[in-house]
Amino acid sequence: MNAVSKTQLPRAWQRMLSGRRLDLLDPSPLDIEIEDIAHGLARVARWNGQTLGDHTFSVAEHSLLVEAIAQDLAPSGPAPHQLAALLHDAPEYVIGDLISPFKAALSLDYKTFEARLLGAIHVRFGLPAALPEETNDLIKRADKIAAYYEAVGLAGFSQAEARKFFGQPKGLSPTLVKALTDLRPVPASEGEKGFLKRFHELAR
Repeated sequence: MNAVSKTQLPRAWQRMLSGRRLDLLDPSPLDIEIEDIAHGLARVARWNGQTLGDHTFSVAEHSLLVEAIAQDLAPSGPAPHQLAALLHDAPEYVIGDLISPFKAALSLDYKTFEARLLGAIHVRFGLPAALPEETNDLIKRADKIAAYYEAVGLAGFSQAEARKFFGQPKGLSPTLVKALTDLRPVPASEGEKGFLKRFHELAR
């Protein structure tokens, strides 16, 4: 009978449907495929699944919202800014969407882990591992605006409660505001296709 060595480390890689094996502790850009990201994000639930509708509101759908909001806020911004906005939550294709209170409980170690994986994703798709501060600020603003409309439209928050946690959305075009006030979760396959379509448009 072979005893497992006490010094043997547990498996830290995730096998993807593409066949890639992504080492979560030391992620290589060479093991990252956009199809795996789209497939995973379309099946990860925002708000821990506590949303209205017949389908889960996925991280893929949220990512498309954030990219659209970022483009609306900065229409003359370079395409890499938009691609970075679309990929801002890409690490969640393997680590899931932890709600903010749980992330806070896990402290800085989780943020460092998430940032390392996001950096590898950026490099894989031609973005700098660390984004310029102005790009980060734009994405964070767009992310909060998306969270506000998701909270009110899908997650049962009152407008006052959403304003308290995410702020009052400002600076959006009336057309986008109308779309954001009528959010409808879609099947995972549709969210996956939408994410991939937008990625290929931005990555040309």
